Amino acid sequence: MPAAAFATTAPGDRFTAGVARELTYGTARISIPKGHVAGELESPRWYLLEFKEDPKQHVILQDVARLPRDAFFARLYGRVGESRGDNAFVFVHGYNVSFRDAARRTAQLAYDLRFDGAPVFYSWPSQAALAGYFTDEQSIARSVPLIEGFLADMADRSGAQNLYVIGHSMGTRGLTQAIRNLVTKRPELRGRFRGIILAAPDIDAKVFRTELAPALSAASGRVTLYASSEDMALKASKQVNRGPRAGDTSEGVVLVGGVDTIDVSGVDQSILAHSYFMESDKVMGDIREMFRANQPAAQRKPLQSVKLGTGMFWKILPPP
Repeated sequence: MPAAAFATTAPGDRFTAGVARELTYGTARISIPKGHVAGELESPRWYLLEFKEDPKQHVILQDVARLPRDAFFARLYGRVGESRGDNAFVFVHGYNVSFRDAARRTAQLAYDLRFDGAPVFYSWPSQAALAGYFTDEQSIARSVPLIEGFLADMADRSGAQNLYVIGHSMGTRGLTQAIRNLVTKRPELRGRFRGIILAAPDIDAKVFRTELAPALSAASGRVTLYASSEDMALKASKQVNRGPRAGDTSEGVVLVGGVDTIDVSGVDQSILAHSYFMESDKVMGDIREMFRANQPAAQRKPLQSVKLGTGMFWKILPPP
């Protein structure tokens, strides 16, 4: 699985926290167990007396191999060319995520979405710790120029005709700012991205509406924002950052031209309700349909439209 990441550390958790100054490229090999359950990131469970990873039961990062930049893109180009339609996606993870877990999540997403193409992840140097929120904020801000450069290379060198980008939580800050910079500097890349997916974006709602959404719409004809009123992580971020987040609908749904906003409140039964886009079969089903037919929300089922003033958003109905 092609990956872009930062400085090398210990094997098994290689490209992790630190100051990012340049990119390291490589491939990651991840095992998916035969009994994998969609949306699950199977790991050893102490209460079942599982203390070691087992490829027959768990999603495991088995190997990471570094590649020079040119070799990386040559191999990626070949992988993209093997798919029908020349497809690739780039996943940018959120706060409190290690390189290892970013790799595992990317593999799980590709597998559960039945993605035909090259799954790529960009691993920025998160502290991978709950107490590292403020440090992670600084890290993702410093990562913007590197993400921008990598997305430019993906557009120029991957060979992907259908190039998607997916951001989660704090990772959407770096992703959206990088795209804004990119389309400003290189207008010829407007419309280059087949789809931009923002899941639970930890972005100030006003900043998103006024500064970021117009640039995203210029970069892609299909921008999708998934949000929830039950996302406890974004409620905490709202208090810390003193402002509503784009991915939190508890104080209103973010509506902006060129962006399909999907309210997924009720689909995630976990405590934080923050990782629904990779854990909820309903949300993954919607993304899968988007990849398959490139249809706007108005044409995707089983989304339910909701009028709000002069605008409209959509809901994924929770399980009965």
